[in-house]
Amino acid sequence: MVTETDAAPGLVVLWVSRDPEAARNMALMYAQNSRLKGWWERVHLLVWGPSADVLAGDPALQEEVADCQAAGVEVFACRACAERYGVAEALAGLGITVLYTGEAMTRYLKDGWKVLSV
Repeated sequence: MVTETDAAPGLVVLWVSRDPEAARNMALMYAQNSRLKGWWERVHLLVWGPSADVLAGDPALQEEVADCQAAGVEVFACRACAERYGVAEALAGLGITVLYTGEAMTRYLKDGWKVLSV
């Protein structure tokens, strides 16, 4: 997550949609290509709200998130959301950092990160 010692801001892809097509064809595709093609040096994918529930139950989306991670995208999930859906452990098992993200989102916005929401 972003800290006060972080260098230049990057891109946060805020994935909130329950729609798997929006995830596949926008959030995950753009996040992965942003790293692979060098469009952004730092890319964070933030799984928030209903997307946490969708991701925990969809092996195809899990594979695409793993591809994003392999490309250098840092993936985080909102702990409060994941706990509400009962999927915090499942997401952590996918190598996703699960933590409370309200303050982190505020820092992203205040520190000049670009935020793309799906």
